[in-house]
Amino acid sequence: MVRGYADRFGNVDPAKVFEALEHMRAASILIREIDTYFMTHDLSQLRFLTLILIDREPERTSLAASEIADRLDVSRPVVTRTLQSLELAGLVNVVSSENDARSKEISLTQLGHGKLNEVLPGYFAILHASRSERGAWQCAS
Repeated sequence: MVRGYADRFGNVDPAKVFEALEHMRAASILIREIDTYFMTHDLSQLRFLTLILIDREPERTSLAASEIADRLDVSRPVVTRTLQSLELAGLVNVVSSENDARSKEISLTQLGHGKLNEVLPGYFAILHASRSERGAWQCAS
């Protein structure tokens, strides 16, 4: 199929296309494995990434909701819903900013730190296994 398209459209290297498709398939499988793992811990990728984003700030103990939205490149309404669910689960504290009552400052609770400590070993094991089982793939960085 790819060779047929390559012949039709020219300037297409079928081997490179096949390699890219293999990378996409491996990434899709990895994402499904991670999603399944997160579900067992009552998390989603977005909830996990939000916790990681707050946790990895060495100089700060909180982030504004708008910063989280910008860094995750998701809409503010999506971040608001995510933060509400994390707050309801007791994983984050949401408080009004001292400088601007309209702005919310988000910090991890002890439970939030504990959740990351619980989830990260398995998360890294999945990532490690994906490299071992499927071979190393090169990322353009």
